[in-house]
Amino acid sequence: MLHVIGITHLRHIALRTPVLKEQADFYEQVWGLDKVDETEDAVCFRGAGPEHHILSLHRDDSVGLHHLSFGMVDKQAVDRAAELLAAKGVRIVTPPQYLDEAGKGYGLRFADPENRVIELSCWVEIHTSEWKRKNMNPVYLNHVVLNTVDIDRAVEFYTGVLGFKVSDWSEHQMVFIRCNKRHHSISFNQAAHTSVNHIAYEVGTVDELMRGISNVRKAGLKEIWGPGRHGPGNNVFCYFQDPAGYVMEYTCYLDTIEDESKWEAKVWKRVPHLMDRWMVAGPPSPETRAAMAGKPDPGWA
Repeated sequence: MLHVIGITHLRHIALRTPVLKEQADFYEQVWGLDKVDETEDAVCFRGAGPEHHILSLHRDDSVGLHHLSFGMVDKQAVDRAAELLAAKGVRIVTPPQYLDEAGKGYGLRFADPENRVIELSCWVEIHTSEWKRKNMNPVYLNHVVLNTVDIDRAVEFYTGVLGFKVSDWSEHQMVFIRCNKRHHSISFNQAAHTSVNHIAYEVGTVDELMRGISNVRKAGLKEIWGPGRHGPGNNVFCYFQDPAGYVMEYTCYLDTIEDESKWEAKVWKRVPHLMDRWMVAGPPSPETRAAMAGKPDPGWA
C-alpha cells in the first residue's frame, strides 16, 4: 500500500467569508490572534506559537473551506507526496512549487474525495519572536472537524492514502484521526452534506480558556457549548460562533499518544456523560448542532 510519508502537523486553515472585515476584526480584537498579513481580499493570523499563520480568511460570496494545510518535513517529502498521490489517481490542484502566499514555503495542493482542497507544505517561514497578549493567547491550531457524507470513505482516504491513524470513534458518527502524537488533528462527522463543523484553537491552560470565555462575553457574545471536558481526546472545551457563522473552540489538555504500540482505538458511546465528562455543559443543543452542520460546501477546486 502506498502512503504519503512526512506529514508532521496541522499547519493552518483557510476559510472563505462574505464578511471579511467583520470576521477579521473579531479574530484580532476578541479571539486573541495577531494579524500578520493583509491584502484587499485576504487576511492571515498567527497564534502565540512559531507557525507563520494558523488562520487565513479569504473574501468570497459564500462561506466554506478554502484549503486545509499540513506540514511536511522537506521538499523531498512534498515531491514524493505528489508522486504517490498521482499514482493513487488523486487530482492535483497545484503541483509542487515555491508558494506565492503568506509565509512562502514549498508545497502542493490536491482535492480529497469530497473536493476539499488540502495543502502539503514545507519550509514555511516561522516566527522567532514571542508574541503574547495580556489575557488570551491561542497558540496553534489544535484540530479541525469536517462534516462528511461518507465517513468510511473519508477514513479510507486519510489513513490509506495520507497515512493518518485512527485514534478513536464516537460510535459510527465521528472518527478522530492523527498525524502525530496528538490524539487528533482532524475529525470527521457523518452528516447530510460536506462542510466545516468546527475549528479548535489550543490555549495553554484551563485558566486561560476561562479568561477567553470572559473576553468573548465582554464583547457581547456568548458561548454556544461548554465549558466542559470531552471523552474522546479528554480535552477541555468551549465553543463559540464567529461573525461568518463558523463554529470555533478554545481547547486544552488534548491527550497525546506517546506509545503507539499500547494505544488501541475504541468506540465511545454517544451519551451525555461522555460528551462532557464534567457533566456541566451536557450535550450540544439543537441550535449548536445546526451551527456545526454549516452550509453545504461543494468545494471550489
